[in-house]
Amino acid sequence: MSKDSINNKNNNYKSIIHETITKNSSKRKMKNNLITILLCSFVIIAIIPLSSILIEVFKNGVGALSFDFLFHPPGSIGSQGGGVGPAIQGTLLVVGFATIIGAPVGILAGVFLSEYSSSSRIFAYFLRLFNDVLTGIPSIVIGIVGYITIVLTLGSFSIVAGAFVLSIIMIPIVARVSEETLKLVPNTLREAAYGLGLPKWKVVWHIVIKGSKSGILTGIVLAISRIAGETAPLIMTILGTSLFFGGFNSPVDALPLRIWRLASQPYPSAHEQGWGAALLLILLVLSLSIALRMFAQKRSITFKSTT
Repeated sequence: MSKDSINNKNNNYKSIIHETITKNSSKRKMKNNLITILLCSFVIIAIIPLSSILIEVFKNGVGALSFDFLFHPPGSIGSQGGGVGPAIQGTLLVVGFATIIGAPVGILAGVFLSEYSSSSRIFAYFLRLFNDVLTGIPSIVIGIVGYITIVLTLGSFSIVAGAFVLSIIMIPIVARVSEETLKLVPNTLREAAYGLGLPKWKVVWHIVIKGSKSGILTGIVLAISRIAGETAPLIMTILGTSLFFGGFNSPVDALPLRIWRLASQPYPSAHEQGWGAALLLILLVLSLSIALRMFAQKRSITFKSTT
């Protein structure tokens, strides 16, 4: 076989290989572009209802915002004046106490399921099952339980009862997010800490938890966002009032309750105040989310610099 024929065969092989690679590459690019377009379309579809809700609330509620609306108690039914001062105060108190109760319990449950469940798999299985079931229980049922166990026991509607039922709603969310976040910490970090002779509780506290603070705080923010808008449990536990805070054993108001009552009135002024209260609730949750995320980023930078 001559040298020219060998070169011609090699050139043919190269051309066939080049055509095959080009053809496969074009197919991959086409599939990648198609998937990208589909994902962007789904994102846009998800954003459209959220944007419409935010625009509608802002358009109808921004006109009600004023100093009197933020700091004064509600006026008489059908009147033009009044505000949601007690509702803002009650929301901050009830959600704050619920977070103090529910966040530590949820985080500790997530730590157990992530770091200590290998020694008791059966208990961990039932704990996860109970956590999933608790997540799906209707909030009104939890409110009824709080009414029977706390309100009837204390003899009055109170912040204690409201914080208790909201913390029950909060715990499974924080526990699930904390467990999945802690599992993302590489095992090599744990093994390195064990190799240095650190006990397990120090490894969990100084390595695992501190390395996943951002995710844990995200879970807390999600839980707070969930409980901040609950209305049915609060009807059964704090009842609502037009007065400012008068004690831990007395009824208090909350923004979800105030929105519900204002929306139930047949007066345009009440509807405008209801939109304003809804806008305030969204702004409160958004401000809390931004503050916690900034705190998490700051702590993460500090943790990286010290390590």
